[in-house]
Amino acid sequence: MKILSLTALALLFACSQGAQQQQAAPAGTVASKPVAEPESRAAVSYSQEYIDPKKFAIIIGGIGGDEEFAKKFASWTAELYSLLCGKLHFSEDNVFYLTATPDSIARKRMARSTAEEVKKAFEAVKAAANAGDLVFVFMVGHGSFDGERANFNLIGRDLSAKDYAALINSLPTSNVVFVNTSSASGEFIKPLSGKGHIVITATRSGNEQNSTIFAQFFIEAFKEQAADFDKNERVSMLEAFNYASRRTADWYKEQGRLATEHALIDDNGDGAGHQEATGGDGSLARIIYLDSRAASEITADAEMQKLLRERQRLELAVEELKTRKEQMSADAYEKELEKLLLDLAEVNQKIKARQK
Repeated sequence: MKILSLTALALLFACSQGAQQQQAAPAGTVASKPVAEPESRAAVSYSQEYIDPKKFAIIIGGIGGDEEFAKKFASWTAELYSLLCGKLHFSEDNVFYLTATPDSIARKRMARSTAEEVKKAFEAVKAAANAGDLVFVFMVGHGSFDGERANFNLIGRDLSAKDYAALINSLPTSNVVFVNTSSASGEFIKPLSGKGHIVITATRSGNEQNSTIFAQFFIEAFKEQAADFDKNERVSMLEAFNYASRRTADWYKEQGRLATEHALIDDNGDGAGHQEATGGDGSLARIIYLDSRAASEITADAEMQKLLRERQRLELAVEELKTRKEQMSADAYEKELEKLLLDLAEVNQKIKARQK
């Protein structure tokens, strides 16, 4: 069995290497340009023309408390909205923009960030999404924790971590990325944790209650080539988390200040967040992306789209299997892993052949 598994791994690696070479962005594409340069006409065209209907987002900008924070939160959420509806291929119809500081820019799904509007947004996503669809929830603002209840501050009545957990668990899909960048957000890890959920918080506990900067760098990750650590033209959730965590730590050093926020990630459903990919966390976040696929894979070929979806399904299955390893016998685990890897290698071969 071990020999067969090694064979499967070798085949998978060879196919992956070939596919990666085929997918390398040609000179002149967005991925090969310095960050400071404007996007080419072709890049703008593909961003506008390729829309993925299987993705939904809820952006929640909480109350600022004063003008400085209000402007900062509004700027960050507006920037994220533009990224989602642009280069990350979300449909404007599927992006809910809730803000405490409305601006003059018209957005299809914009409302004030109240508890009622948050619930309406989740109900709308619940009605429109299907199993397997991606739901991305991003929160920026102030949070609080009194030792028992963790809240995110909204206009009027706040909603607690348990409230958001109930909203998330009511969705027809478990493919959820939940990012809370507020102060005291660490208390959201345990209630929001679950199978298929990637939960990211700006703080490691409810006791870190100072304002945070993590949101700025998390959003920045989707604009900076430096965040694409594996150079596959895409930024995964793990890459965005790692980039933002590092930039946040650097920011505090540059300011000569003691860091008052330490981001956590949990993606294995055990309710325990970590500051890096360890303790079983990071495997799922490594293969989940907000964009639909690499720029070089954008295609109108229906068969290619089917193959790409199958590859993603198999990759997710491999990561899910890893989370069950301790509950399985060694033989059962290796047998199931081998089958998945061989299936994945076969799909990668077909993708490679179709790209020629």
